[in-house]
Amino acid sequence: MRFGKKGKLSPRYVGPYEILEQVGSVAYDSRLPNELSMIHTIFDVSILKKCKRDPVSILPLEGSKVKEDLSYEEVPVEILDCQVKKLRNKEVSSVKVLWRNNVL
Repeated sequence: MRFGKKGKLSPRYVGPYEILEQVGSVAYDSRLPNELSMIHTIFDVSILKKCKRDPVSILPLEGSKVKEDLSYEEVPVEILDCQVKKLRNKEVSSVKVLWRNNVL
């Protein structure tokens, strides 16, 4: 069992977490949150992944219109395509819509 989930849906990486010190030539001690207290804090370099933070991808919170329940409203701009697919005894219609997001 990995990090609370098992099977195919278990996350490959969790984090990012702060590295406290280098313990050996290939081992590092990290600071983990209380939820992961049952996991040993020393990891081999082969299972760590470098966290690359891109300052362009960080969005400011001041301009976002996120509600208290962490949802937002999207507005449709235009309908791009409509299709009706025939199955054995019924028809299923699908619509492709271009959405304008208020968050960005």
